Amino acid sequence: MIALDRLSVDAIAAGVRSRRRSAVEVMDEVLERLSYYDAIQPAVWISRVDADALRSAAAGVDARVATGAALPLAGVPFAVKDNIDVLGLDTTAACPAFSYRPARSAAVVERLVAAGAIPVGKTNLDQFATGLNGTRSPYGIPRNAYNRAWVSGGSSSGSAVAVAAGLVAFALGTDTAGSGRVPAAFNHLVGLKPTRGRWSSRGLVPACRTLDCITVFTGTAAEAGLVDAIAAGFDSEDAFARSMADAPRPAYRIGIPRADQRRWFGDIESDFLYQAALDGLGAKLVEIDMAPLNDAARLLYDGPWVAERTAALQSMLDENPDAIHPVVREIVEQGKNYSAVDVFEGSYRLAELARAAERIWVDVDLLVLPTAPTSYRVAEMLAAPIALNASLGAYTNFVNLLDMAAIAVPTGLYQSGVGFGVTLMGPAGTDRALIEAANVLFPAPASPPPLDLEGRMETVKLAVVGAHLKDMPLHWQLTSREARFVGAAKTAPAYRLYAMADSVPPKPALVHSGDGAAIALEIYELDMAAFGSFVAEVPPPLAIGTVTLDDGSLVKGFVAEPRAIVNAEDITDLGGWRAYVAR
Repeated sequence: MIALDRLSVDAIAAGVRSRRRSAVEVMDEVLERLSYYDAIQPAVWISRVDADALRSAAAGVDARVATGAALPLAGVPFAVKDNIDVLGLDTTAACPAFSYRPARSAAVVERLVAAGAIPVGKTNLDQFATGLNGTRSPYGIPRNAYNRAWVSGGSSSGSAVAVAAGLVAFALGTDTAGSGRVPAAFNHLVGLKPTRGRWSSRGLVPACRTLDCITVFTGTAAEAGLVDAIAAGFDSEDAFARSMADAPRPAYRIGIPRADQRRWFGDIESDFLYQAALDGLGAKLVEIDMAPLNDAARLLYDGPWVAERTAALQSMLDENPDAIHPVVREIVEQGKNYSAVDVFEGSYRLAELARAAERIWVDVDLLVLPTAPTSYRVAEMLAAPIALNASLGAYTNFVNLLDMAAIAVPTGLYQSGVGFGVTLMGPAGTDRALIEAANVLFPAPASPPPLDLEGRMETVKLAVVGAHLKDMPLHWQLTSREARFVGAAKTAPAYRLYAMADSVPPKPALVHSGDGAAIALEIYELDMAAFGSFVAEVPPPLAIGTVTLDDGSLVKGFVAEPRAIVNAEDITDLGGWRAYVAR
């Protein structure tokens, strides 16, 4: 089996520049990886440069290196989201009826190629970059690289998976409402969203033209900085380009949401992962009022800015609406309900909110927010595509509206293997400062789990405290379901343990309590079907709920109804069921 380890931007460029290896050798390896992964996830790509042309481009880079040309990205393979033009390949924006052959590459692609990078192909996306989940494409659904039952995030779905799977060293995405950050989080990547206009958007199919940004996915913040150093720069051919100096930004005062304003949509695992990321910062944390940011976010889809998406697709909506993905069409058609008056009133409201948001920077130097509040399985997203997608943008939708720069970094992983991360945000022009802060604050990002190459089995971790412990009377109910022993652990010091009266065989009741203690337990892992059948056999007054461990993490486990402790013996002081049985 081919080792699909991450490809390093710096290592490849340094190796090719020093002629320790050739760009052709790098490309041959990439072609082998592509062929292998195509059988696993064919929906990552919409189109690719053919193998002979890629080898020819690599040979051209080797020839330039031989002449002494300074190529900071010599031989580095990269992918391009298919709403960004690449010469020689069609641009589809994931809509076959929209497809066209561009006369030149997008400005950012031209800069990267001039620096020695080699575009491999065009990646799949939520059609017309409308979505944060990656399921809205007629070219198939790119799934999370680490658990293919879960969404990859979007709209830059294929770009994120291509980097995570080790097919390319970096990939270009785009970001209007979070499309360059949410897929980075879910796939354990760094996602740099530059200040609007810092990178040229010439050659980008517009979603909301006043907000759109081309972005990059990399394995590390340092690699994002390497790409930014090449891609950034004023483009006189882009009406929305801006010339701006880098704004320094110390990383001492970090803004975080007030506890009552943190939204997890029922996902308590996200709450734990975010707090764990904050605990490792070792910096001054300042709670901020998220109200102006949240109010601005609502303008994007519940306000007149959705009409900007409608404007981008007006002719297709009028002439060929059936060519548009049904969910995308439902969203962009809403823009027809807004008038010019609504747009002006919305712009006035945004100006007020932007002024309120500016005051945040008086008290903090940068924000560190969750990149996404939760994650979803593909099946869940297809069942409720608009409502669940909206949840994913809770911490991203306001960023471009309020003219912020942002970089998403990986900080942890869900039990599913899907990535969790935070995003560093600062005012316009703080891009380089944010990259530096990401390197300082998160120097060792959480390592991702192995790639899902065979269809990862969905599992659940279960904590048992009594009769299901190893060598206890009901342990067979776990072994018969091929449960895997994960390890011994303890609860948080917030539980009391009771020996229930008249229970056969004897069983304990674990009850959450304000004056509790840490209780010994064992953790097992079962596949979803086995877990379901196990839960179905749990008799009252016991039940399966969520148990907090002493490290703050959460697992499913035995809990009890209030009636369980009637006439029961409090054995909390013994610290666990084994001690009670052995006394």
